[in-house]
Formats: sequence, structure tokens, C-alpha cells
Amino acid sequence: MVREDNDSRHGMWSSRLAFVLAATGSAVGLGNIWRFPYVTAESGGGAFVLIYLFCVVVVGLPIMLAEIIMGRRGRQSPINTLRLLTKESHASGWWTLIGWSGMLVGFMILSFYSVIAGWTLSYTTTYVEVIVTGAEGIGDPQAIFGSLLGNPWKLLGWHTLFMALTAAIVAMGVEKGLERSVRILMPLLFTLLLVLVGYGMTTGYFDDALVYLFKPDFSRITPAVLLDAMGQAFFSLSLGMAAIMAYGAYLPRNIPAGSTAMTIGLADSGVALVAGLAIFPIAIANDLTTGGGGVGFTFTTLPYAFNSMSFGQFFGLAFFGLLAVAAWTSAISLMEPPVAYLVERTRLSRFQAAIVVAIAVWLLGIGTVLSFNAWSDYKLFDRNFQENMEFIASNVLLPLGGLAIAIFAGWVLSKADTRDELHEMKAATYGIWRFLVRYVSPILVFLVFLSAIGVLNLNSESDLAMPAETESAATEETVMEDSAE
Repeated sequence: MVREDNDSRHGMWSSRLAFVLAATGSAVGLGNIWRFPYVTAESGGGAFVLIYLFCVVVVGLPIMLAEIIMGRRGRQSPINTLRLLTKESHASGWWTLIGWSGMLVGFMILSFYSVIAGWTLSYTTTYVEVIVTGAEGIGDPQAIFGSLLGNPWKLLGWHTLFMALTAAIVAMGVEKGLERSVRILMPLLFTLLLVLVGYGMTTGYFDDALVYLFKPDFSRITPAVLLDAMGQAFFSLSLGMAAIMAYGAYLPRNIPAGSTAMTIGLADSGVALVAGLAIFPIAIANDLTTGGGGVGFTFTTLPYAFNSMSFGQFFGLAFFGLLAVAAWTSAISLMEPPVAYLVERTRLSRFQAAIVVAIAVWLLGIGTVLSFNAWSDYKLFDRNFQENMEFIASNVLLPLGGLAIAIFAGWVLSKADTRDELHEMKAATYGIWRFLVRYVSPILVFLVFLSAIGVLNLNSESDLAMPAETESAATEETVMEDSAE
């Protein structure tokens, strides 16, 4: 049926740019900056980029567009949006589990993401102290990181601060909170990234970085690399956790969803690739091109390079400031769905709902805090608390949620309803999207799911069990091993 434009009770994005900035901020996370450039370089460079972009088009964008139009059609929190859409489609109420699963996975991811984001705040303040005191570097980065992980009170303090910052933005609502914050934070993120790229151009190794990242090497393209590209395309776009659906609920109908989704996908991929141009000149100059671009590299190995650079303390501040901003914009989007749901289903104000959600996430995050110290030896299925949280959320619920969204949009929603939401699309373009979301995307996401849970093992060198958007240090031991390599 044709639906007249109606506003969400939570507010609306004022422009296409606001939505693009918000959705890009949701998609651009820590993994885009510290992992994706290395996956690219080690998986064929330019050849991997081409395959990844193809996977974005056939896997990521169709599902992102499905989330956007579902959210815009429902105009409510993801759970209530699914309730409305299933009722209109005369479908089983079980489909509402998509909304519940998305909210749950976002809640779980935010609980450990906040702890890891706290590390970026800690390092940012450390570099500020270095600059203020006139020191040349931060000392022994590995000792500093080990001390941080080993001190639960420090971790808890930074976790608390990050959650408070996130809740403060969400509590202010769509226009005054979410939109105003991304209009400041995303330009800041782009500026910090360009500053680091500018420095990379002065190292004398920028051309080497271009070759390292973008020279096509098709001999490295294996079935495992193809699977990694599919997983990267899915995980890096913040899909399956209801954040994009929640943001889509605030998108006016006069803003074209298709071209907007394409812009978000290109922006997300562009940030990840440009981050490589910022990091690799420094890495090559200091012979740091091995190590996988993981947490150990980010918090121990790379600071060693900053210590040896002229004005390294300033570039260290810019780098960890960049990570902190990327984490903050992602966290805001993860908190929005449960806050919106509480506002709709209870008598809580948005401010009160944000406090309730923040406290609940904070409490769950204590398990992650202790996973790096007091609880590090307590394991279930050979994984500690944080690792089990990450496995369930990232490797099970996320891909299953994305798979269900594709099936719901392609097979449950009527063609008339989806065509109404994508009214600006040409018939041929709409036909391609509908074919992809019904047949291609579900199959490929299912393969990603099988790989993520270990059923499909193609001996990939990169670990798909640590998705781009939610990658974190598994244990202190793993981090220290990575940093020693």
C-alpha cells in the first residue's frame, strides 16, 4: 500500500546529509581503522578492494537498504517496527524476533565495545599529558597497556566515562543529540584522518603504502579471501544489530533511500582505505607491516613508532582521538534502539530511558572489564566471558539477524510495499535490488555465518571470528603475543 509520510515520535533527520553522517558514523568503527587496511594488504591489495566493493554491492547494500526501508515504513523502534510490519503483511509474529535479536546483539556488543573504547580515551589523555609536560613519548607502550588491562578499576573508570558520554548524546534526542553530535564528530573524524594522511605523505613511504595497499595481486585471491571479503562487507556496515533500522525510522520519505545507502557504503569503505594510507607509511617506515593490524599493534606496537617520530606525540593524540571518535559514533547508534523501545513501551522519558540502558550496559560491561584480569582464567568452551559475549553476538546473532532481515524484506514484505518505499528507483534498479535481497544476499550471508561459527573452514589467514566492526582483544595474553610479533 502507498503510505503517506509520517514523522517518528522520536524526531526526524533534518537532511540527507544528517542521515548519511549518522549512518556512516554507525558503520565506521574501530575495526575499520585497525583491521581492514591489513586485511586488504595481506589479501591481494587492489584485487581484494575490487572484490570487497563487489561484495558490498551484492551483500551489504541490499541488506542495508532493507533495514532502512523497514525502519522508515515502521517509524518506530526496531521491535515495534517489526510488530507493525508483520501485522500489515499478515505474517507470523515470530518475525518480531528480528527486532529483539537486533536490540540484544547491539546491547551485548556495546557492553564490551565500551570497555575497548575506554582504552582509546585512556591513550588520548595520555598523549595530552605527554604534550602538556613536554615529554617526547609515552614511555614503554607495552608496559602501559599491560598496566591498563591489569587494573580493573582503571578499566571500569574509562568504561564508565565512555558510557556516560554515549548516554548524554542519546538522551538529548534525534535532532539535538544524535544529529548535532554527528555533525560535529564526523567532520572531526575526517579531519583527524586527513591530518594523519598528510603526515604519511611526509615520511617518504607514502608511495610504498599505495603499492602495499592497492597493487593488485590476484594470486592471493583464494576461496578463503572471497569469504573474508563477504564477511567484511557485511560486518563493516553495521548490519544486523537494528541500528540502521532505527536510524531509517527517522528518514523522511522525500530523501532517496537507494542512493543514500550507496553513499554510506562508499563513505564507510573510503574511511577504512584512507585509514590505511594514514597508518601504513608510519608502519613501513618503522618496519611494522606485520602483526595483522590488531589490538596489540594498535595499543603497543604503533605507539613505539610514535615515540620515535618527530612530533610523534601530536600524531599519537590525533590517532587515538580518531579511534575514540569512531567508537563514540558507533556506540551512539547501538544505544538508540533500546532507548527508543523503552520510550515507546514505558512512561520513561528519553533521558530516563537513556540512563536505564546505560546502567544496564555498564553492568554487563563489568564482565568484560574482569575478563582481562581477575576473570581471565575462568573459561567456558575455552573462551572467557568477553570472548563468549563476542562470539554469540558477532558470530551468531549478527549474521542470523542479517539473514532474517534479507528474507523478511525480500519474501514477507509485499512487492508493492517495498516499491512504495523505493519509489525514486528506476524499475530496473529496483528489480536488481529485489533479486539480490531475495536470492544472493541470503545465500552469501549464510556462508559468512557458517564460517563465523567454524562449520565452513577454508583455512583463511585472517580471523573472521573477529569481525571488523566489533574486533577486540580476546585476552591479555593474546594481545601481548600480538604486540610481540
